[in-house]
Amino acid sequence: MKHLKTGKKLHRKQGPRKALIKSLEVNLIMYEKIKTTQAKAKETQRQLEKLITIAKKQDLTALRRLAAALPAKASRKLYSELAPRYRTRKGGYTRIIKLTQGIRSDDSSMVILELVK
Repeated sequence: MKHLKTGKKLHRKQGPRKALIKSLEVNLIMYEKIKTTQAKAKETQRQLEKLITIAKKQDLTALRRLAAALPAKASRKLYSELAPRYRTRKGGYTRIIKLTQGIRSDDSSMVILELVK
């Protein structure tokens, strides 16, 4: 049964998939723009928007939850710099921009995933 199972598998087992999504989240937080495939971007977007919503609460519990989910540098930047930027925004913190060319080997559609200013 598929109860409460959401998200894409991305042709990986659970451990490598979590590591991939976490590294994409950290890179997006640190650089505010990354280039990746569309499937990876959609999954990263889904996870990161939840983390930003947690960070917007600006309390000790939010800081501890971010510290458990992300490395120290990324959680500090998300909590102190990015969350205040989105204080009045109700959602939609990221944007996906499609690129014209894909990867040559498998013709995957490439996108730019960026944080909205």
